[in-house]
Amino acid sequence: MTRQMAKVHTLSRGQEYALAMAAAVVTANAYYIHPIIGEVADHFAVSHAQIGLVPAANQIALALGILLLLPLGDRISNKRLTIIFTACQTASLLCMSVANDFVWFLVGSTVLGFFTIAPYILPAYASKRVAPERLGHVTALLTAGVIFGILVARVGAGVVAEYAGWRWVYWIATAMMLAVTLAMPKVMESGERDRASEPYLSLVVSLFPLIARHREVLLSGIIQGLNFAQFICLWLALALYLTSPSMGYGTDTVGYLAAIAAVSIFSTPRLGRWSDRIGARQARSILASIQLCGIALFWLMGGSLLGLVVPLVLVNLVGPGIDVTGRMTFLSLAPSLRNRLTTIYIVIMFVGGGIGSVAGTAAYESFGWNGTCALLLTLSIVLTGLCFLARQAES
Repeated sequence: MTRQMAKVHTLSRGQEYALAMAAAVVTANAYYIHPIIGEVADHFAVSHAQIGLVPAANQIALALGILLLLPLGDRISNKRLTIIFTACQTASLLCMSVANDFVWFLVGSTVLGFFTIAPYILPAYASKRVAPERLGHVTALLTAGVIFGILVARVGAGVVAEYAGWRWVYWIATAMMLAVTLAMPKVMESGERDRASEPYLSLVVSLFPLIARHREVLLSGIIQGLNFAQFICLWLALALYLTSPSMGYGTDTVGYLAAIAAVSIFSTPRLGRWSDRIGARQARSILASIQLCGIALFWLMGGSLLGLVVPLVLVNLVGPGIDVTGRMTFLSLAPSLRNRLTTIYIVIMFVGGGIGSVAGTAAYESFGWNGTCALLLTLSIVLTGLCFLARQAES
């Protein structure tokens, strides 16, 4: 027993950071569209509401992929799955890079979403290989990697598209994904521990009884679904708003503004350690309350580029912490369940992201920036209320 426990805690610091960087590159693929959404819409001659289908289909396909593919992580080597999925993403990005019409671009983005599973395998993979007292820190480190990927995607895509055209964004992304696919065999360990013995279909079907037994996962998933919906809604509408005739900025400005998210790279690991000390649910309630204040400021200060900076800093400081604390509510449970519990959580999260993609672009097209702010505030109020409900249920 002692020997088995010693083998579990095998991740080195170098491996932890390598996994975080891999999560960054893989996650970035869904976010290149954010600052360049207007330029891509103009290239394919589609409306703002139609171009919203690209991120929406990507997020919904991701939710479906997680539902059907992530449970395999409890049965098949996480290393093997990660390599397969990153290779499929590379092929999808190549399709987007060469697409000559909107339909093929949409298809490539949708397939890309379906195979974006690696960032959600990695936390469960890492949780089996670190000491329990470091779970919050390592989960936060991987989350910081995801944030870094989102940051680089939005900043880089805006700048590259402004000076070289939007297609170069996807050519560069294809090259980075190829590098990740080739690196994963050396970064990840072979062999798995605590694997489930059920057949694949049983693993998928077993998600529903797990929801009934672990209702906290359902509630945490809904909270993060709302959190992610408002994140997607904000950045898509913000890109359309800043590049509109009324504001008159280029895609590079959208990218530079997205660099504000860098604050969360430094704040999120600290929030993870803080959450280890005070408890995940209490920390989540506090963070949601701070985020609500930031969302309200978009309505009050969104009339100028400078005015947007304050609420963006506030939201980016605490928003990812809501995700970290949500995952902490179930990643301490039995190792053989963690991939499936993560499946439930992430499916709900990306359904929220898909709804936010459609709602955000539609609200902006119909009601402008004020309509977007009203939608964001509504989502944030419901999210904060659920956080306090979850905290009350715990006590």
